[in-house]
Amino acid sequence: MDGPPADPECPPPWLIVRYKYSPGEGQNISAALQLTWYHGGKQPSLLTPELAEKWKSGVLFVGSKGWLLSNYNRHVLLPEKDFAGFIPPQPFIPNSVGHHQEWIQACKTGGPTTCNFDYSGALTEAALLGNVAHRAGCKIEWDSQNLRAKNCPAADEFIHHHYRRGWKI
Repeated sequence: MDGPPADPECPPPWLIVRYKYSPGEGQNISAALQLTWYHGGKQPSLLTPELAEKWKSGVLFVGSKGWLLSNYNRHVLLPEKDFAGFIPPQPFIPNSVGHHQEWIQACKTGGPTTCNFDYSGALTEAALLGNVAHRAGCKIEWDSQNLRAKNCPAADEFIHHHYRRGWKI
């Protein structure tokens, strides 16, 4: 993890967090997924200055045969010369009208959003755990079933809120 010194009151203005997800039961250890989260304007050094300038936000998937650089509106296979003539599959997920607009539509109609809580909850949990690890000052082995860091007791104060006496939810 890379970032500025932890502030006791605020999240960091930028952070680079490295996650490693264990393979599922019965999968080979090589199936472990490594993910690096860049926050606050930081970008992977893999991007050329030209790509970094064009892509201020998005997701970069790095594979053995190439990369997929994607955001809400654009999806580019890299290196582009290696994928010239590629015809993408027909989209089956509708384009988002934006998080806020989707939320308003879901409230009014009872319909689903593109990024429902099953997806967004796990994503938010992962991103926030990067902040927890940064503030606790240690690598976290996360127990998602019990919502605790198995190896870092210092993380507890950032995971579970302690209410003042007389207040509770």
